Amino acid sequence: MRGKTGEDLSRRGGLPRRDDSPQNASAVLAIDVGAGTQDILLWEPGKPIENCVQLVLPSQTVVVGRRIAALTAERKDICLTGYTMGGGPSTLAARRHIGAGFKVFATLPAAKTIRDNPEEVAAMGVQLVDKPPAGTVMVEMADVDRGALSEALARFEVRVPEQIAVAVQDHGETLTGSNRQFRFAWWRSFIQSGGRLTDLVYRGEIPPQFTRMLAVRRYLPGAILMDTGPAALWGALCDEAVSGRRRKGVVLINIGNGHTVAALVKDLRMWGLFEHHTSCLNPEKLAGYLAQLLGGSISDARVRADGGHGAFIHPDWERRPGEFDFVAVTGPNRHMAGELGFHQAAPFGDMMLAGSFGLLAAAGFIKIR
Repeated sequence: MRGKTGEDLSRRGGLPRRDDSPQNASAVLAIDVGAGTQDILLWEPGKPIENCVQLVLPSQTVVVGRRIAALTAERKDICLTGYTMGGGPSTLAARRHIGAGFKVFATLPAAKTIRDNPEEVAAMGVQLVDKPPAGTVMVEMADVDRGALSEALARFEVRVPEQIAVAVQDHGETLTGSNRQFRFAWWRSFIQSGGRLTDLVYRGEIPPQFTRMLAVRRYLPGAILMDTGPAALWGALCDEAVSGRRRKGVVLINIGNGHTVAALVKDLRMWGLFEHHTSCLNPEKLAGYLAQLLGGSISDARVRADGGHGAFIHPDWERRPGEFDFVAVTGPNRHMAGELGFHQAAPFGDMMLAGSFGLLAAAGFIKIR
């Protein structure tokens, strides 16, 4: 498409041209699973992004939490079955069900949604079983409900494609100690080993500690997997204003419903980051942590003591004049940074689908300028 002056408008806003799609690419259903929402894009090569199917729905942990709450009201004993998935609302609802005096059973994969260690799950009052006991109502656990999505889209004559890409936050399995520290130990190792953002998307083998990603792969064989934090960072890079500065270094922030991650990224390498719980932050605290990150003085111990996951900067990182002067923020709680003067990243004009765009970019379906 061309404007009055003949310029290629498909380049504006980071929009890919039709020939940007990989040859022989097929449609992809990209699903970014958050704590509150699942953000869905059905990408079709050669079709303008604006005309692709886009959905923002409650995340499956919210849906499962609501189902459990309804069964609490009905005074029913329940059995959690299916797969390991994100906790939060679903785990809270299970706790409340037990607190109300009703029984919660769970198969082992479903129980790992609550805690990695089965003994800790049992100590909460959840009874581990091989199959649902008679008289219980089954509650299916999974980060994605392909059947529901297929049924909903079929009503609009839309088919779910074979290729699916999913982002979930995966702390990694640890049977002892803090899963926050376990997750951040992996982040630290990633940065020390080169911090290549291209290494954060899994088409083939998934590291064995990422049990939530593995559960999605078992449910959706052949699915492309990512963590939600990296997916959001990749999504921010799809914003033309951000991608145009990435070779000089940028600070990318995703303020999600559950977690906030801020990273030092130059070209496609991560040099440092801090990760925190969004509920623990406010504008002043966020600004302070960012100043410490850019100054190279951020303390891992202080972030952890404040309830966060941690902080780390590669020892070889050095901020030269003119580098890392651009800060971009995305995520459903980006308003926290609204008065800090940062660029509000909106890849393809849609902030809520940043993680979905990031999945596609990391997997090579769309190109970053």
